[in-house]
Amino acid sequence: MGTSINAPTVLVVEDHPQVRGYLEVSLRRMGYGVASAQDGQQALNLLRSSKEEIAVILLDLMLPDCDGTETLEAIRNLAPNLPVIMISGTASTGNVVEAMRSGAADFLQKPVSREQLECALAKALEGRWVAPQAPEQPTSPPPPPSAAWFVGESPRMRELEALFTPIGWSEVPVLIQGETGSGKEVIARELHARSPRAHQPFLKLNCAALPSELVESELFGYERGAFTGAFQKKAGMFEMADGGTILLDEIGDMDVRLQAKLLQVLQDHEFRRLGGKNLMKVNVRLLAATHRDLERAIANGSFREDLYYRLNVMNISLPPLRERREDICGLAGHLLRKHCPADAELPELTIELQHALTAYHWPGNVRELENVMRRYLVLRDPNAIVRELYTKSAKGALRASPLSAPEIPADVAAPEPILDQVSRAKHQAEADAILAALHSTQWNRKRAATLLKIDYKALLYRMRKLNVREDSAARMGTVRFTSRIA
Repeated sequence: MGTSINAPTVLVVEDHPQVRGYLEVSLRRMGYGVASAQDGQQALNLLRSSKEEIAVILLDLMLPDCDGTETLEAIRNLAPNLPVIMISGTASTGNVVEAMRSGAADFLQKPVSREQLECALAKALEGRWVAPQAPEQPTSPPPPPSAAWFVGESPRMRELEALFTPIGWSEVPVLIQGETGSGKEVIARELHARSPRAHQPFLKLNCAALPSELVESELFGYERGAFTGAFQKKAGMFEMADGGTILLDEIGDMDVRLQAKLLQVLQDHEFRRLGGKNLMKVNVRLLAATHRDLERAIANGSFREDLYYRLNVMNISLPPLRERREDICGLAGHLLRKHCPADAELPELTIELQHALTAYHWPGNVRELENVMRRYLVLRDPNAIVRELYTKSAKGALRASPLSAPEIPADVAAPEPILDQVSRAKHQAEADAILAALHSTQWNRKRAATLLKIDYKALLYRMRKLNVREDSAARMGTVRFTSRIA
């Protein structure tokens, strides 16, 4: 795509020639004009002397002549309203917070994908960023983001999207529940983007990834000498995200003792660092996500009931990917565009591949779909991905039922009749597995769902889809079940 006459110009400030070249090529292909600088001083000189108007700056955090934040401060003095997007190969929480407080419009971590670049530039150029200066509190919700992380066309996801702006603007705590890999962090980022805090820090902590002691120090920080190895004081996430949003991912795995301290912050908006004596006031919005059943966790004593009701002011239940199959192909295309290098051709989602994608069960949800699309970008062979998906489906059906398993054709990219045979075999194996589970539980559907490790409603849906009826149980072991498949 060529650069149009009135295209906005992006100034790339990057000392590494290869990275600078990649950004220049990507921007020109997007239709932007491009100017370049190798260091901060060259960038400032260009801003003072350039005859063409710079619309946005891409600024590397680590420059040879000075720190990127120093250059950012100088740019703010020279052009207060010019959006600056920071880029860095080491996007630590401290770097992000420091950059945003210094007036950055956004922060991108290297390697920067084309989609990330498009999203950040669209946000900067379409007015979602304002210069940092005692702004008046807005009185009405902001417009929906022009380049969102959210992708979904199914009725359930459309219903959720309609709630994003009012929930995002409400400032209340939100509990996001859904299976692992279903996109809970994407929803949290979307809520932050549609809130009055959109230009403030968004920080995330995975409570399941760290021991409880480290989770506590990450959240609340510590004073020097608070424990062995605390050689200097450290600010925690609540302190660094003041004015912004924190996402506590997998909060169901948080230690009960730490839950009590978190509850105090939610109630009083104040806390102490580890080893500290002074109370610190903060204004942070809390979003929480989990794949666990928190009501069951309350019953067994692993989660505090009072914290649950503090967090569960608004609840978003995210359906698994297998329950919104209309979204699968759209998500696959989105993920291909996200990970496809700027200088590479975008591979096609063939009809056979689309069939295989929508037929697969996706136990790993969107995260698994993303991994499959990344493999497709490497292999560039749709038939290889189709074979992989049908093989996984066959193995899953075989584990669920020893009675039968679908035969996988040697050439899954063959004409439509072969695909029909594979589809019928797969449905046959699934129906047999369901019947076997129902037979072993004396037709108790809830116990059968537990045995099959699927949701109860999903079991009822599959029973209707496959025409599994109670009278079919009488034929178990004597007559092979034949499902009614449209």
